[in-house]
Amino acid sequence: MASGIKLQSVRKVFGGNEVIKGIDLVIQPGEFVVLVGPSGCGKSTLLNLVAGLETLTSGHIHIGEICVDNVPPRDRDIAMVFQSYALYPTKTVRDNITFGMQTRKVPKEEQATAVQEFSKLLQINTLLDRKPGQLSGGQRQRVAMGRALVRKPEVFLFDEPLSNLDAKLRIEMRTEIKKLHQRLGKTAVYVTHDQIEAMTLATRIAVMDNGHIRQFDVPEVIYEDPVDLFVAGFMGSPPMNMLTGQIRRGDRMYVETPSTEGQDQLRFPLPGRLADRVSAADGHKVVLGIRPEAIFAKGSELPGSERFVFERPIDVVEPTGPDTMIVFDVAGTDLIARVRPEDAKPAGTPFLFEVDMDRAKLFDAKTGLRL
Repeated sequence: MASGIKLQSVRKVFGGNEVIKGIDLVIQPGEFVVLVGPSGCGKSTLLNLVAGLETLTSGHIHIGEICVDNVPPRDRDIAMVFQSYALYPTKTVRDNITFGMQTRKVPKEEQATAVQEFSKLLQINTLLDRKPGQLSGGQRQRVAMGRALVRKPEVFLFDEPLSNLDAKLRIEMRTEIKKLHQRLGKTAVYVTHDQIEAMTLATRIAVMDNGHIRQFDVPEVIYEDPVDLFVAGFMGSPPMNMLTGQIRRGDRMYVETPSTEGQDQLRFPLPGRLADRVSAADGHKVVLGIRPEAIFAKGSELPGSERFVFERPIDVVEPTGPDTMIVFDVAGTDLIARVRPEDAKPAGTPFLFEVDMDRAKLFDAKTGLRL
């Protein structure tokens, strides 16, 4: 049975700078939780606090039933995989994997069994007599993971382990890490700034910003129901389109864009389920959020019943293979539509866009919170 992790009012101060600002977090046994956020948000510091590589300023950390506030890293029943691999260049793959076992004087038969089991699982069983300098980046990361796995810990901690790999290898290793978690069922905490890694790996995601956790939920909720503008703008590639406007009430509720030279104002009709939740008065400033995949070429089949059509010239066309991104301007703001390649037209061409308003989100322009 894997151990869970509980953080209570965790704070960390470096020289008067509060990096972690009173975080409460409960990770269930066997979960794969990803800490994601921009550089400097505190995610690696939080991981290091769980690992014991940094000391708490205040608060408490429990791994399983044990409070580990004053427990050294070696006694926390954790294993950590770093971005830098941290392999010994003069030792073979076998010796790198078993180094920790050797220092703990684990019997050689047990070491050999562990190496055989996990090297086969990681597909590095043919590389055991090589040294790190003879391996590719992906192979080195597998060795680093093997060294963590042979400890058979209750908790695995990953600190941006794939950031040194090229795009193709990152995808392959993401799949391997997910398979490993499914097979072993151990609790894992994984730090990344890559939202795609977060979405594909996590059972739950903690989106961090400036020492706080903005939202902690399953990937689908983080993506479709962000709690504020920060989460909405950070999660997604391309990010959610953000269009500032005002609430207008008439026969129904609209978001009206500002007037700009050479462009007519647009009035985006809010669907009933969204209008019913909004108590904002007429003229209240809001931000309308629309994912690029919710903006189509007119005439495309849309899943929603609330549709809004408008015309704008195309500024930039970005083919990506299965989709084409079209950049266009509304009220001085660049927006992106994700369309089928066959629907795209050259830059400068007038284009009829159709929006699935059922997927629109609405945020308060002042607080940034979702309405």
